[in-house]
This record gives sequence, structure tokens and C-alpha cells, in this order.
Amino acid sequence: MNDSPTTGAPRWGYALLLRLHFYAGLLVGPFIFVAALSGSLFAMTPQIENWLYQTELTTNTTGNPQPLADQITAARAHIGADATLAAVRPAPAERQTTRVMFLVDGLQPFEHKAVFVDPVNLGIHGELVVYGTSGTLPFRIWIDYVHRHLHLGEPGRYYSELAASWLWLVALGGLALWWRRRSVVKNGQITRNSSLRNWHSRIGLVLLVAFLFFSVTGLTWSKWAGANIAELRTQLNWATPGLDTQLDAVSSEVSHSHGEHAGHEVAGPVPGSGDNASTYDAVLERARRAGIDASILEIRPGTTPERAWVVREIDRSWPTQVDMVAVDPRSMAVTDHVKFENFPLAAKLTRWGIDAHMGILFGLPNQLLVAACALGLCVLIVLGYRMWWLRRPARTAHTRPNPRRVFAELRKASPLALVTMAGIAVALGLFAPVMGVSLLVFLMVDAILSLTGSATKSAN
Repeated sequence: MNDSPTTGAPRWGYALLLRLHFYAGLLVGPFIFVAALSGSLFAMTPQIENWLYQTELTTNTTGNPQPLADQITAARAHIGADATLAAVRPAPAERQTTRVMFLVDGLQPFEHKAVFVDPVNLGIHGELVVYGTSGTLPFRIWIDYVHRHLHLGEPGRYYSELAASWLWLVALGGLALWWRRRSVVKNGQITRNSSLRNWHSRIGLVLLVAFLFFSVTGLTWSKWAGANIAELRTQLNWATPGLDTQLDAVSSEVSHSHGEHAGHEVAGPVPGSGDNASTYDAVLERARRAGIDASILEIRPGTTPERAWVVREIDRSWPTQVDMVAVDPRSMAVTDHVKFENFPLAAKLTRWGIDAHMGILFGLPNQLLVAACALGLCVLIVLGYRMWWLRRPARTAHTRPNPRRVFAELRKASPLALVTMAGIAVALGLFAPVMGVSLLVFLMVDAILSLTGSATKSAN
């Protein structure tokens, strides 16, 4: 890391940016690499999942489907009386099975045990653990957990937040470094550029927008920065509208505007709340008359007797169908209705962004694009490590490396520049605490190396 242009911006600024880019790439690179590689695998596995679980997902029978009540009864007889009925996803098309989902002991949050029922002859096609609204099956769940938290549970989420927090900053820093070198090379002051750096820069430039997109959308899932983003969206009235499931003492059909309501994302029903199988048919029929017309949908019973049942569309491909209604199971009155077309623009963009991040918004083209960009990021990281290895400072008995240190460059900055940089660092650290803590670690390591290097130099 020895070549530093000397025209334009202050030399210390270029050297500082170069050093921080190096630190972030070297220390955070492995986390970004794992996130990118697992993300590319996740994007490309829907077809593999459909092949692996063909027995559970499909059927050869044709004809009119049996009532949901009969399908639920068949699933209940298969799984036993101890499991709590959590939700039902009717067969979305002919020759596909219905998912009857139960809460059972030993599963992770947002996981259910799904029993796959032939909607025509009520045959049981097996049972599998499913996860989340996307309904991913065991193969993709395993990959998703690597991407999300390395199978370490809640503590592992720090890894993915670290990767997402630094990706945008490293990408923009790389852009600034490329532009600085480009302007100097254009003036004829630097003519030597390695092939590795050229490829590193080209890949970074081509995929810059994708990296920023991955970083921003990834942060919305993170623990600390994600909570701050959710709070900011709420303050700006950009939050996704929720569904009010609270029932009045006297049930009546009402029509009102929807806003920020409680009761949308719920942990699941209380035992016994959804065991009246015949109610599912009636609630679905009422939701259809209220405008829920997607083929891919889910019916959830109320979490308590005072809560309405929810029927929601879960088709997140294009066009997005995520409307939902709350239905009072006692009177079959629709008590609230949320339509995607009425979402604030920011909420729509968030929905589309997350679905594009997962590779499900536009089907196979979206999958291929996500996988290609993620694998490109992996290549970029490998090239960066190769560049560092080839150009690492040599250490011999007579010479010692003298790499630039962050604190050495900071001492050259003006007081105003130092205050400005400190303010930005504190603001970023408060908004994205994992990045703030890791930046502090970088600076501490750099300070120790600087002091060690100074002490060694004095001793010699």
C-alpha cells in the first residue's frame, strides 16, 4: 500500500481512506465473504428445493378439492393431538398439496411443522419443518441460517450485521480511491497499475450499486441497526401498515382506514384457538368476497378469543400480492383490511427491496442477478486478499516494515477535519452500533501497532 497520489485532496486524507479501506477489507472481508456466498446459494435453491421435496409438495390426483376442514382433520390425525394448529396454506394450484402448519416443541422461532395433505383424496404426503412467511423448507432453512447467524442463534446475528454495516462503506471508499487514482493517472503522475488491482477496481465499479443495495436491505434485518431503521421509518410515517385484529365486545362489520396497528406479526395462536376446522372454510370464503384473490395465501387463527383471524396473501413475486384482512370468526365480519396499493411509497420500496434481496421478486432473472452479484463480491474479496499478500511489507533482519498507520495520518489533519470525522464516526456508531464498535477495535489495533512500532524504532 505504498503508492499515494499527491495532487488534489490532502495526501493524509487519501492515505487515511486507503488504510481504513485496507483494515475493513482485511478484517471484515471474511464475514462479507460468508454472507455473500451463502446469499448466492440461497438465491439459487428454490428449484433444488422443489426437486428435493417433490413428494411433499406435489400430487398426481386431480379433481375438486375437499373442504379445508376435512384436510385439517386428516393432518390432525397424522400429527397427533398435542400439536397446536397455527396456520393453513391451501393448495395454490392443481396437483399441489395443502400445508397444515402446527406449533410443536423443539422448533426455532418462526418455525412450524407442516403436514402436506392431498386436497383431493386427503392423503398425507409427509411432514417437514418450514420457516417464515416465505415457507422455506429444511434445505433452504439450513442455508438461510448460515446467511443469517451462522447457526449460532441470536449471538450469530452480529456477524451478518457487521458484514452489512461495512459493505456500503467499503464499496464507497473503494470508489473514492479508484477516482483518486484515476485522476492522477490521467495527469500522467502514476503509470504502474497491477493487473489484480485493475480487476479489483473493475468488478467493484460494475457491481457498486448491487453492493449498496445488499448492504441497505441487509441492514433492515439486523438486530441493532435494523431496530434504528424501523424506528426512523416509523417517525417518518414510512412503516408498513399493520392489521388491527382486536375485536370489540359486540362484533360488527366495519370499514375504516388502516394505519399503524398492532397485532400484525404474532407469535402464533393459543392452544385450541384454531382447532375448529370448519371455521377455516368460512373465514377463507369471507376473505375471498372481501377481495383476497391471490392463489398463494395463509389463514391464521386469532392469538386469543378476543383477536380476529387473519387471511393474508403471501405471493411476493411480481406483481406483489400481500393484501390481508381480519375476520371475526363469530360473525364473519371483516374488521380491518390492508391493501398493498395503499402502502406508503417507502413501505412499498422496502417490500420490493427485501424480496429482490432474497431473489424472489422477478423469479429466475432475480435469482441469477443476485447470485452473480454475490459471487462477484466473493471474487472481489479474494482478489483483495491476493493483493495484500503479494504486497505485504517485507521483514528481514536488517529492515523493518514501515506501513502507514491511521493515527499517523490523523495527526496531519486540521482540527476542523478531526472534529468533522469524529462527529461522522459517532453518528454512524450510534445508528449502526456493530460498525461503531468494530471501528473502535480497528483504531485500538492501529494505536497498539503504532506504539509498538515506535518503541521498536526507538530501541534500534
